[in-house]
Parts: sequence; structure tokens; C-alpha cells
Amino acid sequence: MPDRKDLLAIVDRHLDSDRFRQQHWEGSFYDYLDLVAAKPHIARNAFQRVYDMILSYGSRRYSYLKQDYVHYTFFDDPIDNGADAIFGLDSAIMRLVDFFKSASRGYGTERRILLLHGPVGSSKSTLARLLKKGLEHYSQTDEGALYTFSWNAPDETGNTTRFTCPMHEEPLKLIPIRARREILAKINADLPDDKHVRVEGDLDPFCRRMFEELLIRYNGDWRKVVEHVSVRRIILSEKDRRGIGTFQPKDEKNQDSPELTGDINYRKIAQYGSDSDPRAFNFDGELNIANRGICEFIEILKLDVAFLYDLLGATQEHTIKPKKFAQTDIDEVILGHTNEPEYKKLQSNELMEAFRDRTIKIDVPYNTRLSDEIKIYNKDFNKERVRGIHIAPHTIEVAAMWAVLTRLDEPKKAGLSLLQKLKLYDGKMIPGFTEDSVRELREEASREGMQGISPRYIQDKISNALVSEQAQQDRCINPFMALNELENGLDHHSLLTDEELKKVYKELLSVVRDEYEDTLKAEVQRAISADEDAIARLAANYIENVRAYTQREKVRNKYTGRDEEPDERLMRSIEEKIDIPESRKDDFRQEIMNYIGALALDGKKFEYHSNARLLKALELKLFEDARDTIKLKNVVSGVIDDETQAKLDVVKQRLIKFFGYNETSATDVLNYVASIFARGDAKQSR
Repeated sequence: MPDRKDLLAIVDRHLDSDRFRQQHWEGSFYDYLDLVAAKPHIARNAFQRVYDMILSYGSRRYSYLKQDYVHYTFFDDPIDNGADAIFGLDSAIMRLVDFFKSASRGYGTERRILLLHGPVGSSKSTLARLLKKGLEHYSQTDEGALYTFSWNAPDETGNTTRFTCPMHEEPLKLIPIRARREILAKINADLPDDKHVRVEGDLDPFCRRMFEELLIRYNGDWRKVVEHVSVRRIILSEKDRRGIGTFQPKDEKNQDSPELTGDINYRKIAQYGSDSDPRAFNFDGELNIANRGICEFIEILKLDVAFLYDLLGATQEHTIKPKKFAQTDIDEVILGHTNEPEYKKLQSNELMEAFRDRTIKIDVPYNTRLSDEIKIYNKDFNKERVRGIHIAPHTIEVAAMWAVLTRLDEPKKAGLSLLQKLKLYDGKMIPGFTEDSVRELREEASREGMQGISPRYIQDKISNALVSEQAQQDRCINPFMALNELENGLDHHSLLTDEELKKVYKELLSVVRDEYEDTLKAEVQRAISADEDAIARLAANYIENVRAYTQREKVRNKYTGRDEEPDERLMRSIEEKIDIPESRKDDFRQEIMNYIGALALDGKKFEYHSNARLLKALELKLFEDARDTIKLKNVVSGVIDDETQAKLDVVKQRLIKFFGYNETSATDVLNYVASIFARGDAKQSR
């Protein structure tokens, strides 16, 4: 058993006293001026700080469908090891970062409400949570440090009382506005335009009162006033209500503006003699405490109309109106998010035109790329999080595939299926389609991703499959279990009331099942034909016959020692597997020999697996030959001799080794594919 010293040593190892002292630095106003002169960025406004925070994690550029994109590492959530990582929304995130870039330079977007708009479960809340969490963490770093101040106010008896600035104001606001402009101009003279420090507005009512009283006490001597100021570093924290605020609308009848802008502290009225004395006021509304940071409005369009008008001043003028006080300046990002039904109401309400005009809407859609959607569920259902239950290969994939299919519009191009469209979006190649034509498909379906099944529904149904009786018994779930859960849940989907749409979604489940069946057959085929020695022998035999055919020579029979004509039947049995018609066989064979010749000129040896088409043909041929010897159909009947069982065990081990199945799921796959062949379905997988 560990003793107390061992346990306390663990605590000590995680505490950094030097860092604690840095994060709780305190000094005079003059000390702070020295800091600003050395590091002007500590006086950034909220928009500049958020933008710099995002960039501090780095980015990478890439191209998709001949368009350039930027992926910002911050949205991978490196702070929490990817707990809130966002996948596949780089286009929306780029617009979001552009908003902050423009706002940080004072181009006008800093005077707008940032509205994230999209269907339920499209990561709007996650984006907001990431920005808040990121800002908290950034304020703990040297690069993201920011400061506020307290008043050391003397009374008539000579005692000093410390009053903390209730809205965490920037200390440079203590400098009179005219002098401040000149000081900032001097500081900014050596900075690039995009790094200029801008400190605007006046002190909050409480600090104005303290400032004015001290100014009177010292007959206008500003330097004497700031000697009563202690500047200190602050760490933004939503839990401590410093610089991060969140407001969620309640019942419209119970909404009250003090929730945003603070309220009178009636217990202090007797002490200070007036309800208009700022010392008798609690500056603790969400817009007050979020000063210097971010204020998130959940379901912002469900706010009472009076609240929305408060937000107009908060965004356009950067001011709020606490009860009994004049307009008060604020410096914060106002971020809201809403679903489509609420946004449609806003569009139809003519009285809200001013609000719409002061809003920058960023659409946050669902993923329409399969690989990105899979990443969402792999984050939640991986081996580290799901212990003791095996998730068979393709379980996550088929659920994600169905989710994406529900979000896509039927292609207008004749002969193109919805499944093929999904594959094109995911970067797969289909004959007749180029990057330009895929981009045209995207452009003609501008609403894709704004409707369909939410990732939350998929997560819920995979969870149901994991706790089902069958999963607990087998310690395994497979794609069919997931698809069954997805289908059964549609009849009870709280947001899906259109029966016709339910029917369409169920038809898409059939599409996914068919695709999965093809995948299973392909994997079993590869497992059966995965005998590398057998493939190598077949490849050598084929190449020898092709060489003789193209050179118009004979082939030496190893067993009889006689020269014979090239084995046309063997060559065609392989070529037909990849749809080489009789009329094209000569061209194909010559291509193979030219390829071998080109390698030889470079001093390289031909390997059968270096030609993807030939490898596929060889595998299919070997599968066809081996299938009858393994007697896969007999698996269904349960009558299997020892020799066949031994061969099946080899195939099963290959499924486990090459594709990630376990014993149970590999057995299930073999049984299922065997039942397909037993039904006489000998169709080869695509």
C-alpha cells in the first residue's frame, strides 16, 4: 500500500510553483506600462486574442476538388487530446476564422453577432465550447497573458480597502482617452498593421466612480490616482465567471434583462445611500462577466425580443445599459447558435430586420464526406473507450455511410447513383468523372449537409447495439446489428415525423446492406486467395504463357518436357475476371509485356503485385479455383469434413490477421458469405 508521502509526491509533481507565480503576477500601474512597452500584445482586444489563439496552434493547407483549404489545428482540440475535435468542417471553420481575422483588424465584423446556424448535432455547440475552452487555456500561457486591476481605496480613518474591477477592465483604460490615443500611436508605430493595439471605450461605472473620487481627493493629479491601482494578471475561466459567459434562454415570461447586464444589490443600498451608486450594484450579468472574452448564447433566437435589442447595442456599439447607469463599454465576442426552424422564423419577422442586419451567419452543416463522418464515431467507439466488446470491421463504416447518404441530394446526372456520389465526394475514382465534374455535383446541391440524420442518432444506436443482449453474450457487435438498430429506431425518431422520408431512409439502409454484402464477399475472397505462394505460381504461369503468346513461341511443359502452344484457356480465365474482352486480349497482353520490358531496362524485376489490375485478376481466379475445394457452401449445412475444416480455419485466421476480425466475427462472416453462395448468389464483389 502506498504511504502518504508517495501520494503527496504525485500532487507535488503536478504543481508548478514558478508557473503559479507567473499566472498571479501583481504590480503597479507603472510596472504594467513597462510590460506593455515590451509586449504590446498583452493589451489586445477580445477579437485579436481569439484570432491569435487559433493561429497559435498552427495550420496546414491542402487541396480538394481543385480548391484550396486551410485546416486549423486548434479545432482538433489538442488541449484535451481530441475530446472535442471537429471533423470535416474545414470550409465552415475557414469562414469562422476569417470572421475573427477581419474583426481583429477592425474592419467591421467586430460589430456583428456571430451566428452559427445548422441542423441539430452539427457541432455548433462544440465549436462554441472549443473557443471558450481554448481562450481559458490560452490565457494561462505567456503568449495569451492578459491583465486587469484593483483599487486600493483609502477611507477617512486611513485604512485601505481593496476593490476588484468588476468587469476585469484593461488597465490602459485608466489613461485619459486623448493621452491614450497618443500612447497607443507611439506603441503601434513599430508594429505591423495587423498587430496594432486598440483599447477603446471608457471604464465601467464602478471604476469611473473610484477614479473620479480619487481624482477629486488629489486635485486632479492623475499620477497620484494610479498609485492606488494594483495591476494583476487574470486567468479567464467560465467556472469562476471571468471573461467567459454562457446564457441559455428560459421561459420567455421569466427572462429579465439583469441576467445580461447585472442588478442592484439591495443589501448595499443602506451602506451607500443610493441605488444609483455603482458600489451598490452587482455587475454580474453574463455580458458583464464576459468582458475581455466570449459570451455564448445558446439557442440565441429563442431570446425574448427585448433581449435581442440589448444585443444590438452590445454588438454594434460595444455597449450595454445596466439599470440606473449610463451606457457601459464592453470588449467581448458575442457568439450565438441556432437551428434552422428558429432561423426561418427570424427571416420571416420583419420587425427583426435590424437584428438580421447586424448578424454574420455561418452555416455549420453535417459531414458529406464518409471518411470524415467515420472519424466522429471512431473517436467515441474505439478500443480505449469500448473495452470487453469487439466492434467488428465496417460496423462504424456502414452506420456512417447511411448517415451521409441521408444528407445527400439525388444526383441530377443520369446513371449516377447516390452511393456513387458518396464515393466521389470521398475521393474515390469512378470512370467518366473528374474533379471538375465532382465539384459541379457539389455546386448544384448547395443545401447538402443541412438536412438528414444527426451524428447523435448514430451514436445512440451504436450504443444500443453495444449494450444489447446479443452483444453482452457474444462480446461482439457487427454491422448488421448496427443497421438493425438504426432501422428500428426510425419509427420512434422524435424529429422525424414525415412517413415518406422514413421510407426513403429505410431504402437507403438497404443500399448500405447491399454494399456491405459486396464488401464481405470481397474480403472472404481475398482471405481464401491470400496464399501468396499459390498466387506467385499462378502469376508466373500466366506471364510465361503471355510472353510465349506475344513472341509467337511455344511453352515447355514441365511434366512432359514437350513444347506446347500457350494455354489460351488459362490466360482467358484470368483476363475475364477483370472484364478484358476477347477483342482486347492482345492489347492487354502486350501492355503487360511492355511493362515488364520497361522495368527490365531500369534494372528492376517484375512483381505481380505491382500491377493492381493483374493482382485483382489473379486473386479472383485463385478464389474461384479454391472455393470449390474449400466447399464453402457446406458451411451452411454444418456437415464439414476435417480437411475442409482445416482449410476454413486458415481462411478464418486470415480474416483475423488481415482485416481485424476476432474469432466470433470471423466465424459470422464466413457463415454469412457461405449462406450467400448457398442461395446461388455467385456474383463477384465489385
